[in-house]
Parts: sequence; C-alpha cells; structure tokens
Amino acid sequence: MIDQNPEQRTKGNRIRDLTLMLLGGTVLAGSLLTYEVWKTGDRWLGGLTSWLSISQAAPKVDVASLVVQQVRDASELTTAVFTMQAVVPSEQEVSFSALSFKTKLLYIAQGEVQAGVDLSQLTAANVQVEGDRLAIQLPAPRLLDSKIDVNRSKVYDYDRGWLGLGPDVGPDLQSRAQQEALKQITQAACQGGILNQASDRAKLVVSQLLNTAGYKEVTVTIQPATIENCAQETLAYRP
Repeated sequence: MIDQNPEQRTKGNRIRDLTLMLLGGTVLAGSLLTYEVWKTGDRWLGGLTSWLSISQAAPKVDVASLVVQQVRDASELTTAVFTMQAVVPSEQEVSFSALSFKTKLLYIAQGEVQAGVDLSQLTAANVQVEGDRLAIQLPAPRLLDSKIDVNRSKVYDYDRGWLGLGPDVGPDLQSRAQQEALKQITQAACQGGILNQASDRAKLVVSQLLNTAGYKEVTVTIQPATIENCAQETLAYRP
C-alpha cells in the first residue's frame, strides 16, 4: 500500500470537503425551490378557485310591492255606511178630451249608501319605506255602493183617482219612486259627510293592518274628497 504524503492527503481532504459542501448546497437549494413552488402553486390554485367560484348576490325584496299586495288583499274597503228612509210621491196623468185622470203612488223607501276606499288603485308609488318606517297614501274615498232595500220598503198608497179611471201604471210609478229615493238618499249621505267618515276609518283600519307587519312607525294619509265629487258619483240602481 502506497502511503500518500501529507500534502496529497490534505489536498484530497479539501476536494472531499468541497464536494460535500456543493452537494449540501444543492439539496438545500432544491428544498427551498420546492417550498417556494408549493407556496406559489397554492396561492395560484386558491386564486383560480376564487375566480372560478360563482358569486351570488344577496336577494333583493321589493318591500313597496309587498305592502301594496298586502293592502290590496282587502280589495274595496267599505268603512262607512249611511242608511235613510225617504218618502217619495209619484204620479202620472192621462187626458181624454177635456177630462183628465191621475194616478198617484206614495212610496216609503229604505236605502243604504256605502263609502270607502278602492284599494285596487294603490300602486308602489304610493308607498315609501325607510328602514322600519312606512308611509302610505291611500286613494281618495268614494261611494262604493247604493241600493234600496226592497224588503224594508213599501208602497204606502196607490190611488187611481175618481172611479179608478186613472192609468194603471203602478210598477212604473214604483220604479220611478225608487230611483228618486235612491238619489235623495245618496245626496243626503254626501251632505252628511259620509266620505269624511270613510276617510278617517280607512286610515285607522290600514294603520292597524300595517302595524302588525312589524313596522315601528306607520303613517297613513289619504287623498281628499269633496261633496262635489260625492254628488257626481254615478251608481247603478240595484233594488
């Protein structure tokens, strides 16, 4: 066995140490590179997942439309009723040459007029919602119905005149008396402030209805109506 001199041994040791250092550095650099690639890949994958994920916007609720639907369920809200009795005379005359014969009818009518608010006219524009505060404006009150209660009305007197020679027109005279009675009762209801009563009652009823919906503050207003509007209402006669 050849014994190397000290100089050769020292040189060999240096080469071995350098080789080990290079090998260790390579392993360390590889480890660091692998870690960075793993971190970068994880961030990239997370970003890709976030980009590919479908974001859903929070659902929006049209509160005004919901309020309108809730109130409209009440349809025509009758909030005032006016009843009255009217005594209406009616007559018809027929002439033959110099002679004339007259038939008279006296009718006692019991009539009823209803007023309120037609909630079908309500729109989302009439509703304002701010947090837990709600303001709503109702349509103007109007006459919703009028009728003669034939079961409680009657012909009080029917007279065909001298020798009963007046025209036999009882049904026609009764019909005309009913129409006149309905007109008088409707006018009396308007002059008696039926629309104002309907307005006040409608605001109270709708306020109570909406207070149950959870709003802390509910303000209900209503469009005004006048006696002139009331008198112009055209209601079909319903016996």
